[in-house]
Amino acid sequence: MSQQSPDRSTASPPARPDASMSLLNNVMDHSLDDGYAEASARRRADGSAGLPRTLKSKLGLAAGLVVAALVVTLGAAEARISAPVVAKEREELIDRIDAETRAADTLESDVDELRSDVSERQRKALEQHGGDQGQLVALLAGATPVEGPGVKLIVDDAKNTDQGGGGPRESTGFADTGRVRDRDMQRVVNGLWESGAEAIAINGQRLTALSAIRAAGDAILVDNRPLVPPYTVLAVGDGKKLVTAFQDSADGQYLQALKESFDIHTSISDQAEVRLPAAPSLIVRTAEPKAAGSGAADTGKGTS
Repeated sequence: MSQQSPDRSTASPPARPDASMSLLNNVMDHSLDDGYAEASARRRADGSAGLPRTLKSKLGLAAGLVVAALVVTLGAAEARISAPVVAKEREELIDRIDAETRAADTLESDVDELRSDVSERQRKALEQHGGDQGQLVALLAGATPVEGPGVKLIVDDAKNTDQGGGGPRESTGFADTGRVRDRDMQRVVNGLWESGAEAIAINGQRLTALSAIRAAGDAILVDNRPLVPPYTVLAVGDGKKLVTAFQDSADGQYLQALKESFDIHTSISDQAEVRLPAAPSLIVRTAEPKAAGSGAADTGKGTS
C-alpha cells in the first residue's frame, strides 16, 4: 500500500530587512536619473556622443579653446606685470617704516640728551647756591652719586603668592598674600631713613625727598618707574649700626612678621661699600619771602 506524502502548504518568502527603506533602495538602485540615462542612450544611437563631427562644431570647439587659452595667458601676463609693482610698493613701505623708526630713535636720543643736560644743570645749580654746604645739599637732594659703607636689603615675593590669613597686613585694606606690596616697601624705606640711612636706592632708582612709592596693579612704581622683584635696597650709612637699628625698629619687626607669616624672602647685610646713582630727574624749588605788606609776609610763609 502506497504511502502518501503529507500535504505541505507553500510558505511565503521571508520579508526583506530593508523593506521599510524603499526610498533609499530606489536611490541606490537608480543613482543616475532615468531621464539622463535615456538622453545618453539616444545620443549614442544618433552618433552625436563624443567629440563634434561637423566642421562647424569643430570650429566652435576650437574657438572656445582659443578663448580660454587667451584668458589664461592674459591673466598670467597681468600677474607678471603687476608683481614688480606690488614688490616695489612693499619695498617703499618697508623703507618708510625704517625711516620713521630711525626718526623716532633720533628723537628719543635727543630727549635723553636734553634730560641729561637739564639734570646736570640742576645739580650744578644746587651745588652753586648751596654755599658752603653745596655738597651736602646735593647729597640730600639726590643730585649727585654717592658711595660708601652701608647695607644691602633684599625683599622678594614668596614662592606661593596665594597664601592668605591674618598677620600684620590684615587691616591694611588689601588681600593678605605672599606678594610684596608698595606699602611694605614704603615701611622698609621709612625704617631705613629713621635708622640713620644717608641715601637710599631701590633697584638702582635713587630716592629723594620728593620720591613716591606707589602701586599699579601688582607692580611697584618708584617715581613712576616699574620695579621687578627681587627688590634690592641699598642704603649708605654706618653698616653695622644701620642693620641693628633697622632690625630693632618697628618697621624691621614688621618686615620680619611678613617673613614669618607669608614666607616673604628677606635678607640684610652690612656692606663695606655701596654705590648709589644720582636721581634721574630733579625739580629745583626755591622759597623767597614776599615784599612787606603782603599776606604771605605777614604770616611768615614763603612762595615756592
